[in-house]
Amino acid sequence: MQALTTLRNYLVQLPTGKAVLWCYLIWYLCTVALHFDPSPAIWLNAAGISVIIGIALKLSVSGAQGGDRWQTLRLFLMPFCVSSFSQLIKGKGFVLIAPSDPFELGISVAACLVFVLVVFAVKRLATVGWAARRRSGV
Repeated sequence: MQALTTLRNYLVQLPTGKAVLWCYLIWYLCTVALHFDPSPAIWLNAAGISVIIGIALKLSVSGAQGGDRWQTLRLFLMPFCVSSFSQLIKGKGFVLIAPSDPFELGISVAACLVFVLVVFAVKRLATVGWAARRRSGV
């Protein structure tokens, strides 16, 4: 129950920018699931790019200081995802980030839409619940 409360609180407070980042991750995960390639070269290359670019990004936003661990994770995860994504879709008919196969496109769009609708619903229910409690004096 504690985990659900924590998740609800996270979604209620989720800013639009971070919701967009979650959609990027969902899109990436859909693409990986549909086009997974176990070749170590793809994943090692992505990890190497992640380390190099992640360090540069970390230095650019915070110098050598510690900072927010989630921001640090994102700074290293994004280059990994971009590098592996580009290798996975290479030569597969993608237009920018969109697959040419309507079924694949539908899966990615639907997954992002479900996430956005869940966030919207949780925020809406929290707002309605807060308003009802305020009116009742609780």
